[in-house]
Amino acid sequence: MHKAKCVLAGFTAIMAAAILPSVASAAQCGNTSAGFEAWVEDFKGEAAGRGISPSVLNKAFANVGYNKATIRADRGQKSFKLSLNQFMQKRGGQAIISRGKKMKAQNAALFNSIESRYGVPAGPIIAIWGMETGFGGFMGKEHTLSAVSTLAFDCRRSAYFTDQLYAALNLVQRGDLSPDARGAAHGEIGQTQFLPANVLKFGVDGDGNGHIDMVRSKADALASTANFLRGHGWSAGGGYQPGSGNFGAIQGWNAASVYQQAIAIIGAEIDGG
Repeated sequence: MHKAKCVLAGFTAIMAAAILPSVASAAQCGNTSAGFEAWVEDFKGEAAGRGISPSVLNKAFANVGYNKATIRADRGQKSFKLSLNQFMQKRGGQAIISRGKKMKAQNAALFNSIESRYGVPAGPIIAIWGMETGFGGFMGKEHTLSAVSTLAFDCRRSAYFTDQLYAALNLVQRGDLSPDARGAAHGEIGQTQFLPANVLKFGVDGDGNGHIDMVRSKADALASTANFLRGHGWSAGGGYQPGSGNFGAIQGWNAASVYQQAIAIIGAEIDGG
């Protein structure tokens, strides 16, 4: 009986030893900046085990810090509580329409090529481009890898943004994202503000230079946006106002109803003019 207990105890100890290291190695989330640096070191160990090279990890995290501006933005998204008219006014809907018509004319060959390939007309793409960054005029000021790392560490949506962080690291590893890149508060990248995982899934080399550069290449950013909409069910030749099939693809771009309606309204004005 004593021998049996010893054997059982020994087996239990072996199993505990096998299980505990994996539990201990898991990077733990937090709700304040406390523990962020330790989390980064734990995460780097996990990422190395998932195929991210040590040199890429060292470059990517060299200037990463806990981003309080990202946390403030994540906790205080208020513009989507506005009415449609208030939202359109706040986002400068009429100015986007006016300039958007000019952008369509100036880039006619590019938009014709995109529509031919993806079935998406210029209007909704230009509406997104204008609302997200003012046609590439302002793409955000936050350090992208710090923003995504902060949200991956933050307990509120840790799993979702951990996936985004792995996507960002893969983009760094393949040369499509600078470790010093800056963008929006949640880690959105480039002229139409793609999250890193969407760059991996829908990103397109629109200018044919061998890279997907969402920041410096409008062809890449706009073709990728069309590919995103097609990937969310866009059907060539269909309408895209509320109630139509293609409006569902626009809903995939942003969860806020006012944003979805603004894209449809602005896009229709641009395509109609």
